[in-house]
Amino acid sequence: MNFAITPRALLAAALAVSAGTAFAGISDPVNDFLPSYTGAHHGDLDVVSSFVNYNPGTDTFFFSGTMDAAIGTTASAFYVWGVDRGKGAARFGALAPGVLFDSVVIFRLDGTATVNRFNGSNNLPSGTATFAGNTIQGNISGALLTSTGFDKTAYTWNLWPRDGSQSGNAAISDFAPDNSNAAVTVVPEPSTVALLVLGLGAMGLVTRSRRAA
Repeated sequence: MNFAITPRALLAAALAVSAGTAFAGISDPVNDFLPSYTGAHHGDLDVVSSFVNYNPGTDTFFFSGTMDAAIGTTASAFYVWGVDRGKGAARFGALAPGVLFDSVVIFRLDGTATVNRFNGSNNLPSGTATFAGNTIQGNISGALLTSTGFDKTAYTWNLWPRDGSQSGNAAISDFAPDNSNAAVTVVPEPSTVALLVLGLGAMGLVTRSRRAA
């Protein structure tokens, strides 16, 4: 059997690797509100899926969370990603002993964001966080999430929405993933994709040479 590797196939393969890596993440059960939660049981406070990407080439993290209803359904909602940079602790105690973090990234409905490292914080302007439909997302510079022990490619995270009309841990509606952390996904640099294309191209040349023989 002969296989022809066309330029279109090369491009499709490269895009598939890039996209598949970029959107790897976690899914979370629907309607799994925490028993301790006392706020509104609205879908925009119930995580369906989430991912955090890290691009070493630009030193940028991309945070994304998708809920079970349109972002903004609950006017008092905001979204918190806990990030473990190397010295994460179980700051919620018995509520979520598997959720470890030493910094938080907060996205608000007005588009502002805050990065709090607990020994310093940065407030970021409107437009940092954006949302459309059920998804809220935004880029955060790696310079604001400096390592406390881990390489940035090894950071882990957890997402928990909060209802700002409540106080303390009773304001947390959901953990995603449940009582654990997920790893950041490292986005392939352009050079990695280029090497893939070159490798597939070489395979194509070999295949064509064999067919010609």
